[in-house]
Amino acid sequence: MTPGSKSGTPRAPLNLLGLACAIGVSTIYFNQPLLVEMGKTYGAPAGRVMFVAGATQVGYALGLLLFVPLGDLLERRALMMRMYAAVIVALLLVSMAPTLTWLIAGSVLLGGVASVTHIVLPIAPDLVADKERGRAIGTVMMGLLLGILLARTFAGWVSRIPALFVHAPSLFPKGAFWVTDGWRYVFIIAALVNAGFLVLLGRVMPKLPPKQEMRYSEAMRSLWTLFRTQPLLRESCLIGALVFASFSCFWTTLAFLLFSHYRLGAGFAGSCGLVGAAGALVAPLAGRLADRRGTRWVLTAGISMLAFSYAVLWAGEWGKSGLSFGVHIAILLTGVILLDVGAQLTQVGNQTRIFGLVPSARSRLNTVYMTVYFAGAAGGSALSTIAWERWKWNGVCSMALGLIALAGLSHALGLRVPEVRVPELRAEERAIETVLEV
Repeated sequence: MTPGSKSGTPRAPLNLLGLACAIGVSTIYFNQPLLVEMGKTYGAPAGRVMFVAGATQVGYALGLLLFVPLGDLLERRALMMRMYAAVIVALLLVSMAPTLTWLIAGSVLLGGVASVTHIVLPIAPDLVADKERGRAIGTVMMGLLLGILLARTFAGWVSRIPALFVHAPSLFPKGAFWVTDGWRYVFIIAALVNAGFLVLLGRVMPKLPPKQEMRYSEAMRSLWTLFRTQPLLRESCLIGALVFASFSCFWTTLAFLLFSHYRLGAGFAGSCGLVGAAGALVAPLAGRLADRRGTRWVLTAGISMLAFSYAVLWAGEWGKSGLSFGVHIAILLTGVILLDVGAQLTQVGNQTRIFGLVPSARSRLNTVYMTVYFAGAAGGSALSTIAWERWKWNGVCSMALGLIALAGLSHALGLRVPEVRVPELRAEERAIETVLEV
C-alpha cells in the first residue's frame, strides 16, 4: 500500500483533482454568455441559438453514460489524458464551425468528451477516510463549481478581443472571421489552456489502477442494476435533475435578459459568473456539514436557498421600473450568489450520499447520477428557451420555481432512514457486486 493512501490507491492532491474538474467542466459553459454573439454571427434568432447550450448539455449527458463507467475499469490517469486530448480537438472544431448546424453538432461532441470531469470526481473519496468523504468531495466540488462559474467570466471577456484590433486594421483585415467573431477566440484559447493542463497532468498525476476487472458491456448493464437496487440513488437523481434544470433556466437566458433591458453584452453576462463564484466557497463547508449533520439537512438548506434566490431575481425584475440601474443590477447579482450557493449545497449533499453506497462502483454510481443530472440541465435549457420566447423573464422564473418546488416535494417525501456509513454497507455491497458480476 502506498503511504498516505487508502486501499492501495496512490494519493493524488485533492487540489489537482479540483483543477482538473474546473478545466474539464468549464468547456461546456463557455457558450452561455456568448449566445447573443453567436446569433449575430449566423443571423439566427434567440429561439434557435439557445439550442447550442442545450446541445452541449445533451452531449455531456451522453458522455457521462458512455465514458464515465470506464473509470471503474481502466487505469484512470491514461484515460483522463486521452479524454483531455479529445477536449482540445473538440474545442478547435467548435471554434471553426462555419454554420449554426455545425456549431450545434460540435457542441454535442464537446459536451461528450468534457465528461472527463466525472472520471476525476470519484477519485476524491478514495483518497480519504470514510468519515471525511464529504470534506473531500466538497474540496473537489469547489473546483468544479468555480470552473462552471468562471467559465462564463472567461468567455465573456475573451470574446471582447476583437475590440483590441480596431486600431490595427493593416494587421487584422476587416471582415476576417477571426477578428469579427470574438466568441471563436474563447474556444481557441481554451484549447491552449487544456493543452497546458494535459502536460501538467502527465507529470503530476500518479497512475490510478482500475478497481475491478469487468468488461465494458458488463459495466453498462450494471448501471441499471445499481439504479434498480439503490432507492437513495434514484431519489438523488430526481432531486439533482430538477435542481440543475432550474439552475440552467437562469444561465441559459441571462445574456438575453441583460441585452434586452440594458444592451449589455457577453462581457457583463460573464462577469455575473465571477460574482457567483463566491458561492463556490461554500463547497468545503457543505461537505463538512454533510459529515456532521447529514445530507438531508444539507439538501433542505440547498433547496430552500434556491427557491429564495429565484424569489429575489423575480422581485428585482418586477420592481425594475422604480429602481435605478445600479440597484437593479445589485439585486440581480445577489440572486446569482444565492442561486450558486443553493446549487452547490444540493450537489455536495447528493454526491456525498451516493458515494457512500457502493464504494467499488463509485464511477458507475456517478455515471447514473450525473447522466440524469445533466439530462435535467438539457431539459431546463429547452424549457427556459420556450418560456423566454413566450413570457420573457416572468416565464423563466415561474418555470424555475416550479422545478424547485418539485425537487422540494421529492425531498420531503424521500427516504428518512438513518444515513448508513460505509462499514455498515459491506454485506449489501457484496450482494450488489455479486449481482453486477453475473
